Amino acid sequence: MLVVRAAGAADIDALMELARLSGRGFTSLPEDRTTLADRLALSDASFVGAVAPAEAWYTLMLEDGATGMVTGVASVRAAVGLKRPHFSFRVMTLAQYSAAIGTRFDHRALVLVNECSGWTEVGSLFVRPEHRAGGAGSLLAAARYMLIGTDPLRFSETVMAELRGWFDEADSCPFWESVASKFFRLPFDEADAMVTSTDGQFILDLSPRHPIYLELIEAGARDAVGRVHRDGRPALAMLEREGFAATGLVDVFDGGPTMICRRDQITSLRASQPLVATIVERTSGVRRLVSTDALSGFRSAQTAADVCEDGVAIDAATAAALKIEDGMMIRVRL
Repeated sequence: MLVVRAAGAADIDALMELARLSGRGFTSLPEDRTTLADRLALSDASFVGAVAPAEAWYTLMLEDGATGMVTGVASVRAAVGLKRPHFSFRVMTLAQYSAAIGTRFDHRALVLVNECSGWTEVGSLFVRPEHRAGGAGSLLAAARYMLIGTDPLRFSETVMAELRGWFDEADSCPFWESVASKFFRLPFDEADAMVTSTDGQFILDLSPRHPIYLELIEAGARDAVGRVHRDGRPALAMLEREGFAATGLVDVFDGGPTMICRRDQITSLRASQPLVATIVERTSGVRRLVSTDALSGFRSAQTAADVCEDGVAIDAATAAALKIEDGMMIRVRL
């Protein structure tokens, strides 16, 4: 059975391996041991309520219950942009009109903004390529919303997700090469690493102060604005099924889109509710997403479950995997 669980300090080697496999442009998984170890320490503190709710950053690991192998990672960051700005480009339409010649032009342009402050971010979704079949990615993604459902008021009313932007077959980023690099004048990987290793002031210092007209940039870069990396298409589809939609915000470095949804409108969250668990030897119920109903010790899995008026019945193997006891309250997607 695949189980999503809270990450711990012992996961550092597995997390480093996932960061290495994730490839270029996966900003939220830097291949830096110190950064990731700090992330795991913050996650530990977040799950036990040892940090302020807005400072919490929860890391989840996808584990094969049979082998103990960690096959994926995801995260929920309670609030972005509070201690450091969270910059994006907004794609805007700028109208120009000349009464003298009776002509109007609508220009699409990129404008630097800081609009996401305080929003909750779901991110860092990555599953080892050889383990992506069988719903592993969808389980890991949906578990993030079950986590939010355990205590919704600890999270923002707006939930966002940033998707990796387009890279060509040569692993080059057209948006970076034609637009962003002209302002930062650093190798992409160095600038990308600085996003997580610094306070981000360099973005404000070096970003353009004026709109960038899309008609003036190279066609390949223009086409990449808001375009998702080929490996991110399944993640985009899952977000759309959950109710997320594009906002017109794109990443400053790679042009990838930002998706948002109102917290209480997320499909998996709306469709789930807490129920009393009854543990049985076996059940023939339909497969459902289930999780513990508390942040501390959070776990989630897909399993057969019988829902009735009195609660939900799950089998003993599932209860053991999720560390659930008879009579406990658990969360079930109906």
